[in-house]
Amino acid sequence: MPPGVRFADLANWLDWQQSLHPQLIELGLERAARVLERTGWRKPACPVITVAGTNGKGSCVALLGSMLRAGGYRVGSFTSPHLVDYRERIRVDGEMVSAASLVATFERIADALGPDSLTFFEFNTLAALLVFETAAPEAIVLEVGMGGRLDAVNLVDADVAILVSVGLDHMEWLGPDVEAIGREKAGVFRRGRPAIVGAGPLPRSVVDCAREAGTDLRLYGRHFDGRENPDGSWDYRDAAGSMQGLPGPGLDGIAQVGNAAASLAALRALGQRLPLTRSAIERGLQRASLPGRFQRIAASAGFEWVLDVAHNAASARVMAANLKRFRAAGRTIAVCGMLADKDVESVVQILRDSVDTWIAASTDGPRALEDVALAARAVASGVVMSPGGTVPEALQHAAALAAPGDRVVVFGSFHTVGPALEHLGLAGARGDQSALCV
Repeated sequence: MPPGVRFADLANWLDWQQSLHPQLIELGLERAARVLERTGWRKPACPVITVAGTNGKGSCVALLGSMLRAGGYRVGSFTSPHLVDYRERIRVDGEMVSAASLVATFERIADALGPDSLTFFEFNTLAALLVFETAAPEAIVLEVGMGGRLDAVNLVDADVAILVSVGLDHMEWLGPDVEAIGREKAGVFRRGRPAIVGAGPLPRSVVDCAREAGTDLRLYGRHFDGRENPDGSWDYRDAAGSMQGLPGPGLDGIAQVGNAAASLAALRALGQRLPLTRSAIERGLQRASLPGRFQRIAASAGFEWVLDVAHNAASARVMAANLKRFRAAGRTIAVCGMLADKDVESVVQILRDSVDTWIAASTDGPRALEDVALAARAVASGVVMSPGGTVPEALQHAAALAAPGDRVVVFGSFHTVGPALEHLGLAGARGDQSALCV
C-alpha cells in the first residue's frame, strides 16, 4: 500500500493484511524489526512479561492480567488468535482496544512498511506494541504466537519470561521433536533476567539454552511449586517463602494450579517493581476468566456444554483428564473440528475412550478441514464420526441428541470454539457460566 492510502473500516484493513505477505507464516525478526523502527516506536518503560509455550499461554496471560489489575495496575495484554472478535487480541485494562485506535495504528504501520511486507501475525504484533506505547500501561503481558526465538513478540526484551510447556505442535516450523521445539521456545529468555518454566516434562534443550543465555532459570518443582489441596485451595512456595490456602483459580481444569503457580512466580520476580498484596493475588486468581479453556456452560435443556480449544496431543491429554475429573451423569457427545495441519489421529486417539458419540464439524480459513475429511482421518484411530456440517449445524445436531445429564464437548480449534460461542449467544463472553436456551 502506498503511503497515504487508507481503508474506511477495520474489516477492510484485516482483509488487506491477510493478502499483504506471500506466505501465511514466515518466522524471522528482520522485516518486522525494520518496520517497527521506521514507525518511531519507543521501547516500553514498564515491566514486560512474555509468555511462551505449547499449551497454557492464554491461561497464564489471563491469570497475570487479573492479578495485576486486582492490585490496581493498568495492564496491556496481547494474545492470539482470537475467538470471535479480532479486538480480543489487544486489551488495555481487560477491555478490547477500540476499532478507531486499531485503524490509526494500522495507518502508522502501513506508512512505515517501505520495501518490506509483514505477515498477518507480524502486523498484529506491531499494532499491539504501538497501542501500548500510546496507552502507557503500568505492565505489559505478551503471548508468543509460535515458537519464541523468531516470533515477532521476541522483538521486545522480556523483564520476565514464562515458558509454560513444551510439546509437539507446529513441527513443520519449529522442528521434529521436543528438544528442537524447546530450543525455539527458550529463545525468549534474556541474560540475567528471570525465566520461569512451568510444570510438565522439560526438554534438556531448555536448560541448555538458559545456561547459554545466562538467564536466571527458575523451574517448577525445584525453585517454585504449586500444590492443590483437597478442599480446592492450593499452596504456593518459592525461595522467598510460601503462601498457604490460596483460592483455586477461576479457570477450570487440572492444569490451572500449575499455570497459576508459574504466573505467581513471574509476578513475585517483579515484586520490587509491581508489588502485590496477598489480598490482590487472591482476588485476581478468583476473577480470572478465559473463554474456550474447558469452559463449562449449563444449557436450559439440562445438559452441559464444554468448550475447549485443545488441538494437539498434549492439550488433548489435559482435556481427557479434565473430562475424567469433572464427570457427567450421562453421555459425553463430542463436536470435533480441527485444522488440516494438526495431528488429528493422535488427538482423537487420546480422547477416544472419553467420548461416547462423535460428530465432525468443518472448520474455515486457509488451513480448513471439512467434516467428511476429518471423519475419514479419525477412522485410523478407531473412531467413527458422523459428519455434522458447519460448526453451528454440528452443534444443533449435538443438542438434538443430548439428554439431561449429558454433556456436549466442543473442541479442536479456535476455529471451532469461536463459531460455537457465536452460535450459543456468547460472543464476547469472558468465561461466565451463563445458562442458555438451546
